[in-house]
Amino acid sequence: AAAPARSTRLISTPVRSGQQIYAEGADLVITAAVSAGAEVIADGCVHVYGVLRGRAIAGARGNTEARVFCMKQEAELIAVAGVYAVADQIQDTRGQAVQALLADDRLRIEPMPGATHSR
Repeated sequence: AAAPARSTRLISTPVRSGQQIYAEGADLVITAAVSAGAEVIADGCVHVYGVLRGRAIAGARGNTEARVFCMKQEAELIAVAGVYAVADQIQDTRGQAVQALLADDRLRIEPMPGATHSR
């Protein structure tokens, strides 16, 4: 049997400081930058195909399988299912293409497989 289709919310314009975008019951795909002071939230995964400077929260309703993907990590905060890390804790991945996921109830932020890691 095929897996059920997941909804996706697509944002193709920059997310500005002070804006909050929420994808209820869906993944959130952003094909532009997320500015510092902005917040992007999804019940599923968050994908940012640009620089992520604000806050990204995946699995907002407790989905521990959710992930945050971004092409250039400069985030203020990254969270998955309520487990979070702030900028000071994720400084070593700054400027890289990364994915954030839960493993053993801990948030792991790791380079995206196959991505070029330039700073």
